[in-house]
Amino acid sequence: MWIVGEGPPRPRLHDRPELPDQCPQVLGGKIDVPLDLIGATPVRELEPGEFLRVQGSPPEVDKLPSLPSKPHQRCIFELVYFSRPDSTIFGRSVDRVRRALGRELAREHPAPDADCVFSVPDSSNAMALGFAEESGLKLEHALIRNHYVGRTFINPTQASRNAKVKIKFNPVREVLAGKKVVVVDDSLVRGTTSRELVQMIRQAGAREVHFRVASAPITGPCYYGIDTPTKSELIASSHSLAEIRGHLGVESLGYLSLEGMLRAAGGDPSEFCHACFSGRYPTAIPDDVQKARHAAPLVTMAV
Repeated sequence: MWIVGEGPPRPRLHDRPELPDQCPQVLGGKIDVPLDLIGATPVRELEPGEFLRVQGSPPEVDKLPSLPSKPHQRCIFELVYFSRPDSTIFGRSVDRVRRALGRELAREHPAPDADCVFSVPDSSNAMALGFAEESGLKLEHALIRNHYVGRTFINPTQASRNAKVKIKFNPVREVLAGKKVVVVDDSLVRGTTSRELVQMIRQAGAREVHFRVASAPITGPCYYGIDTPTKSELIASSHSLAEIRGHLGVESLGYLSLEGMLRAAGGDPSEFCHACFSGRYPTAIPDDVQKARHAAPLVTMAV
């Protein structure tokens, strides 16, 4: 019997664990965290279109004829949002990249008069930590997340998304009352859910709210398997920074630049796809956008 492992567009790892009976096995997974739990030793990431065959006892791994090698670009949003913070992808610690994003954000958009900084949990936790490290602001835990509530952006209507925001997050009034605060989030897509959060923070007593986004403005949809909203729903595609600030109802708004994102990611900037931020797509955009978008399994982006 033999097993074939194929490298998909999104990351997948090839590992060898040592199980209690010392019988070596070969496993694969999208991220390394589940493999860590069983004591697997990471070997490497599979390349897109690469096939490995596992056969025999003890198992042997050999490479099958694969698709011709072509230049490929890795989704930078994996590092910003999709991957678990305790995982390693593209040869990078996700946690360390996110901290670096926060430090870059603090350099580009400081808020020296603020009293504290906090994240919109959980995906921006490391970013807020990096912002605090660079700025010297006190890091607070001002929003408590209910982990038993599903993701807000999966809901089909804005009304249901808004309702879930109030169930999913609860502010710590003792932290916020009378304070000038910096809120760090990983991304800003539609902007409507973020506005609900800002209103919640103000109702808890915050005197000023300064919103910081640890990624560049999202101005275009993804055609490579990520179910982003249509271009018309992306707030940064048709509104100025001042208009978005007014929509959110905050004293100041700052996005990390694309250059700052690439600095935080490290390595060769040309290895990343950042089309949703820059509009520079690595392939021609299909004529039938909806058909192309729904041809691959969908992963929904944060609101």
